[in-house]
Amino acid sequence: MSKTLVAFFSASGSTRKLANNLAEVLHADSYEIKPATPYTGKDLNWNNQQSRSSVEMADINSRPELADTSAQIADYDTIFLGFPIWWYVAPHIINSFLESYDFSGKTIVIFATSGGSGFGETLSQLKPSAANSTLWLQGKVFRGRVDKAALASWVKSLPIA
Repeated sequence: MSKTLVAFFSASGSTRKLANNLAEVLHADSYEIKPATPYTGKDLNWNNQQSRSSVEMADINSRPELADTSAQIADYDTIFLGFPIWWYVAPHIINSFLESYDFSGKTIVIFATSGGSGFGETLSQLKPSAANSTLWLQGKVFRGRVDKAALASWVKSLPIA
């Protein structure tokens, strides 16, 4: 039986809540991806071009430092990877996470939270950071509250064992 991990980054709590519910639905472990320096509300002000998140997202090579690299990725076959959409892609801390581990032979299913944006170029920007994974699936962007029944239905629709 495959072992599943729900790994996620949450800046404001929305993705955390969704990821925790998804982990319950999947009977999976969860791991929160945290930056070495937590983001403040001021850091997340996307209207300010000088805010930390704006500066990071303006540089495709930005790799925010992780608080830790203790996820036991080798123990899992499938990783559901969640994050908020920032500027139509994943925050670059997701690249930091992917580049910190060996994803050889893993299936990665991405999911996101967003107020209105879709995945945009997310998948193409993430794949090079974990090129050895066996399968990448662009999952779903969730908006607003999502109940566990809807998450279970989504999981059942995925082409994974």
